[in-house]
Amino acid sequence: MIMQNTNSNLSAHDAAEASNREILSFILDNEEFGVDILCVKEIRVWTSVTEVPNTPSYLKGVINLRGTIIPIIDLSERFQRPAKEYNETTVVIILHAIIEGKETVVGIVVDAVSDVYKFDEKQIRPAPDFGSEIDSRFINGMATLSEKIIILLNSSKLLDADELYRMTNRAKAV
Repeated sequence: MIMQNTNSNLSAHDAAEASNREILSFILDNEEFGVDILCVKEIRVWTSVTEVPNTPSYLKGVINLRGTIIPIIDLSERFQRPAKEYNETTVVIILHAIIEGKETVVGIVVDAVSDVYKFDEKQIRPAPDFGSEIDSRFINGMATLSEKIIILLNSSKLLDADELYRMTNRAKAV
């Protein structure tokens, strides 16, 4: 539950806490990525899905989660990396976002969940400009923790069906 503090006289500690962001990190092809923990509905072990015909290879299928049909996307394949076998550490992170006033829920398949971090806004940097040939629209920023860099993903863009469609068409055009 999110509680809103209506006291305008925040202490220095409260102000510092408000500027912290909690990030769920996960491993994908030996790299660490993260999403805002407020976008995470739940984490599930990999189980079989119901396949949907005539869909891109990264759309593994759908599951029924307490009466809601959830599409399951292999994030590695969505990022145009080679498909690989799932194992005992493979998990599905169920994410949700409000897109155009409507809740969107999607599961992403990742290699493993790593950790939950709290980042101060000073630890989060904008993604560098990779040029027009590199697709970085899903990257929200980069968080630094000692020498480690965690790529922060934009959940809204990651779950947006239009972004998914544009990515599919762009990959076919190449």
